[in-house]
Amino acid sequence: MPFQYTWDEIEQHVTVCTQCPLSRTRKRPVMGRGSHQADIMLIAEAPGGQEDAQGIPFVGRSGEILDNLLRDCGLGREEIYITNIVKCRPPGNRDPEDGEKEACFPYLKYETFLLRPQIIVCLGRIAAQRIISPDFKITRQHGTWTYRKNCALTATYHPSAILRDASKYEAVRADFCEVVKKRIAYNRQ
Repeated sequence: MPFQYTWDEIEQHVTVCTQCPLSRTRKRPVMGRGSHQADIMLIAEAPGGQEDAQGIPFVGRSGEILDNLLRDCGLGREEIYITNIVKCRPPGNRDPEDGEKEACFPYLKYETFLLRPQIIVCLGRIAAQRIISPDFKITRQHGTWTYRKNCALTATYHPSAILRDASKYEAVRADFCEVVKKRIAYNRQ
């Protein structure tokens, strides 16, 4: 896929993709959603069960938590773009395998190229290790910033981590509020 493809063309490719075994077990591939003019891009690892059923990212319980986090910091889904590294749900919500991530990674690159975000927020360890650094430690490094190609990158816990440990909510909320501060600083430049 050359970089001159449009959003619709990339979504068409994702819809019929058979580059890895996940295409055989998915109900629906999950292309990113949100504003195509967003300056903030959220990247998670893979769709879950609700996302697989509906073909939309973050619609389950993790999506509710994400919506609350965004609202707490003055953001709405309509002003960001949300996507996953892997576009199809791994069976049993297991971590995506390296080959699956590699098969899908070109789609993420095209999404990023078309969007050209100022800020990328990785949701969870797997996204942070693929996007920021292979040795990224989410417990120690969440909320820290890396800069690459005119883009600020950070990571925080995946909203599903809050489902398992509600005490993480405040840390994630603080990370999201820092994203908003970074966005305001960029917009003043």
